[in-house]
Amino acid sequence: MSEIYLNVVDHKGAEHRVEALEGWRLMEIIRDWGLGVKAECGGACACGTCHVYVDPAFSELFQPPSDEELDQLDALPGVTAQSRLACQLLMRPECDGMTVRLAPGSEVDQVAA
Repeated sequence: MSEIYLNVVDHKGAEHRVEALEGWRLMEIIRDWGLGVKAECGGACACGTCHVYVDPAFSELFQPPSDEELDQLDALPGVTAQSRLACQLLMRPECDGMTVRLAPGSEVDQVAA
């Protein structure tokens, strides 16, 4: 099994290259590496505090957002065409080298919008 890496741009703009496991949610990977994502609901698509911006070159590798995910995104500030909830995205070998940016409001010390 080959190694898979994810690039995460944190809230301060620093880029971190972290090893990722196939089949894991991006939210879990980001949280487990201690990169400061709130992920308040633990991956239940119920809070929007794992909001990230996905590199457009990789966005087609994921299923389109569900209605539930879209409802959560609608309530968040700073949503763009590249916005996704990291709890809804599973890491795959094809995602090796992908960059995601942590969105405003997903900081551990921030109150949810």
